Amino acid sequence: MSDMVRVTPQEDPAFWRVAFGAGRGNIIDRATMAALVKVFADARQAPGLKAICLEGAGADFSFGASVQEHQIDQVAEMLAEFRQLILALLESRVVVVAAVRGRCLGGGLELASVCHRIVATADATFGQPEIALGVFAPVASIVLPERVGRPHAEDLCLTGRTLSADEAHDIGLVDQVTSQDPSIDALAWARTHLAPLSAASLRIAVAAIRADLTDRVRTRLPELERLYLTELMATKDANEGLNAFLEKRRPVWSDR
Repeated sequence: MSDMVRVTPQEDPAFWRVAFGAGRGNIIDRATMAALVKVFADARQAPGLKAICLEGAGADFSFGASVQEHQIDQVAEMLAEFRQLILALLESRVVVVAAVRGRCLGGGLELASVCHRIVATADATFGQPEIALGVFAPVASIVLPERVGRPHAEDLCLTGRTLSADEAHDIGLVDQVTSQDPSIDALAWARTHLAPLSAASLRIAVAAIRADLTDRVRTRLPELERLYLTELMATKDANEGLNAFLEKRRPVWSDR
């Protein structure tokens, strides 16, 4: 447990409630990534644990990864550490249900999309806005086509547009829309469907059903990171988009 991540075991030790983030938007910076990696590593070593309810602290799930850490002097380390987080979740061998309230954007949506299930409030919104900053989302490029199909994944990643919770439910991105605290429904689903099961068998089943996805994240994601670092970050527009965001102005694209 850290200031960035709070783990609350439930009355049944088979379930944890994990809240991450501090400050507006629960930005997933490198410190938050490291804290979450430890939580998922601890989950791997907790033999009776069956499921985690993952949520952002406060009014939003997450605005995404730190834009400051996308800049040229930090982006390689940031991408590598975000990959480590995604793999830690995939290799935890527990079911992870994302409870989403408010905005779930960028790296926040990538993290939620790797979860087994997403439960969202009716006013939640979802988007991969990286393209509006002149960059792209490596994890989403792998995970979203599997979760929602290629046409919907391309729509999200290539337009950067935002979906309502109902729209996200319609395309299969969100599994349940609720009018109450989504963590209540997330944990209720886990207790109903997972509590009767063997934790040992469930862990092996999680590893099996996720084996192909885990392998693709482990092997293909570094290739997309190289594309990001060697081609994308060599363009003027990628740097212009990031700088414009930090300077709170509209980007001026040169198309090169």
